[in-house]
Amino acid sequence: MSAHESMEHAEHAEHASGSNRKIALLIAVLALFLAISETLGKGAQTESISKNVEASNLWAFFQAKSIRRTVVQTAADQGKLALGFSTEDATKATVQKQIEDWQKTAARYRSEPETGEGTEQLAEKAKHAEHARDEATAKYHHFELASAAFQIGIVLASATIITGMLALAWVSGLLTIAGLAMTALGLWWPHLLHLH
Repeated sequence: MSAHESMEHAEHAEHASGSNRKIALLIAVLALFLAISETLGKGAQTESISKNVEASNLWAFFQAKSIRRTVVQTAADQGKLALGFSTEDATKATVQKQIEDWQKTAARYRSEPETGEGTEQLAEKAKHAEHARDEATAKYHHFELASAAFQIGIVLASATIITGMLALAWVSGLLTIAGLAMTALGLWWPHLLHLH
């Protein structure tokens, strides 16, 4: 091999080495973004599950309060019927007092702002938890797509080193941009795109 050929070979190797360093840096950046999107996705998934459980518990409590309210209201209605058949004043007064107590209890089961445990307050809390669940689920879907883009980008960038096809590196770069866009949507505008 001549000195000229050796120099060309060394220059080519040096150029390939520099190119491979850039690809390796791209892979490292993609891996960093992948780790971030995976972490954000896991957090959003956990919050979605947590808010779903919270909403389910609140709706179950709402149903229990509704049933109790119906039972107490029915007892008050039956007391009103019994009141019509009663002839003694003392009995009428006792039954009337019990009816009033049942009606107060039924009203308290419907709305209890001081404790937040009336059916009206429970329904509002449950709807809020459902909204938070839906928000977290939308975020999760965006972060999952971002992670997929970063993973495919890593594979394509790695293939660039093996094949020398720079087009794969460009596609990897485009996937990086797409992954960053999906991450940004997940963070700030999770309902802009409907992904589920």
